Amino acid sequence: MNSQERIKQLLDFREKARKGGGDKRIDDQHSKGKLTARERITMLLDEGSFEEYDMFVTHRTEDFGLADKKYLSDGVITGHGTIDGRVVYVYAQDFTVFGGSLSETFAQKICKIMDQAMQVGAPVIGINDSGGARIQEGVRSLAGYAEIFERNILASGVIPQISAIFGPCAGGAVYSPALTDFIVMSRKSSYMFVTGPKVAKAVTGEDITIDDLGGAGVHASKSGVAHFAVDEEQEGLDLIRKLLSYMPQNNLEEPPQTLCDDPIDRLEDELNDIIPDSPNQPYDVKDIITRVVDYSDFTEVHEAYARNIIVGFAKFDGMPVGIVANQPAYLAGVLDIEASRKAARFIRFCDAFNIPIVTLVDVPGFLPGSSQEYGGIIIHGAKLMFAYGEATVPKVTVTLRKSYGGAHDVMSSKQLRGDMNYAWPSAEIAVMGPKGAIEILEGKNIANFTSEEEAKKYTEMKEDEYREKFATPYEAAKYGYIDDIIEPRNTRFRVIRALQTLSTKKEMNPPKKHPNIPLKSWYQF
Repeated sequence: MNSQERIKQLLDFREKARKGGGDKRIDDQHSKGKLTARERITMLLDEGSFEEYDMFVTHRTEDFGLADKKYLSDGVITGHGTIDGRVVYVYAQDFTVFGGSLSETFAQKICKIMDQAMQVGAPVIGINDSGGARIQEGVRSLAGYAEIFERNILASGVIPQISAIFGPCAGGAVYSPALTDFIVMSRKSSYMFVTGPKVAKAVTGEDITIDDLGGAGVHASKSGVAHFAVDEEQEGLDLIRKLLSYMPQNNLEEPPQTLCDDPIDRLEDELNDIIPDSPNQPYDVKDIITRVVDYSDFTEVHEAYARNIIVGFAKFDGMPVGIVANQPAYLAGVLDIEASRKAARFIRFCDAFNIPIVTLVDVPGFLPGSSQEYGGIIIHGAKLMFAYGEATVPKVTVTLRKSYGGAHDVMSSKQLRGDMNYAWPSAEIAVMGPKGAIEILEGKNIANFTSEEEAKKYTEMKEDEYREKFATPYEAAKYGYIDDIIEPRNTRFRVIRALQTLSTKKEMNPPKKHPNIPLKSWYQF
């Protein structure tokens, strides 16, 4: 065989590899509204940047008729490329080859790029579309999953890890995405569960559909497993590109700062009147967020889950930040189990990757009731407190309205090493709200009134007195717990100045093997 023949052979092999399971299976993939693994990688990465690894790998199994069924690449495409010029590693499971099932060599390909990503300090993006373990390989397939899981664990907090679920993801396959930082699911074609509907029916008698058991809508709104649910795969891939724009390459680097011509001293006069006069009237905190961040651009995370708290990414003068904000428009912004877990995990991600945290506070307290207590609200609330107290990144807090009781402490208070703590004049900072306080402090006096109308007038008078004397930002500012009381329309300028000042902050936690964060699962009735 001469050199030209060898080159032709190489090109033929490459073309065969790019066909995956063949034209018919590619057509089947498209008929389901799904892209192929290679199409997904092409759409995700900068044009022409993909460098593929292990194109010629095949499985090693001879049993169950697989000796005559070998496909180049063996069902997963791996390699590296760039997104906005920054190196990323990527793997995409190919459903056209054995349904994307994981084999020993399949797992080795993924492990190879994950190992190299750790060595060079670059993010890993996994695109999942797989029927699960390749049954014909038995325990070798299970070992392959465990090898991937171990690398997910070691990479956690070192390099960003993002998972896209664009097809089935069941059984042991779900644990790799669960160990990554963010999960994007497609509403039309993806699902995740440990055991499927048939097993659920056989074991528990529950009759449920795939979508109701593990669809994108369920995981985005009920379980919180998925951080994002998208309608189209292209939308999900664009979202991954945007997410990476807020993140550093690894935990030793700073987030990428971009040029910004949105003035830092831009005044937002509407903010001076955005807080309702009635302390019980709701408003949408996202109306505040979009007015103070660069270009009103806010990328919300977990939008449909635990809606009483808002988390997400934005920029201030080109600086990426993580935003945490109570949402008065949903459950009055109260903290409950799900909200505490949601915010705690987001804060810990930001802290791991040197992303400053801006907190907007309007919280009446923790949600009362037996459901919350049985579910361990004490432990879950402690997770949120732990996350803020442990974080060493710059932390800027703005109290907008209510900040009562233990919830005040939890929401990035000065005592949890908040760096700059501001308050609007509308802030009410106290042990509890005026109504509850007066019931305790003046209960006996109120009971002495024979007229219900007189008792009501007396109660309202005492509540006003309490609000003026205790539920005010000036009381907290008197003790230095609030660094300054600011005019709402100046919030953007004050936050940016604080972040600029804190950009060189250095803070270290005591040396330890690892902390023992409070852990407890949701109570099952």
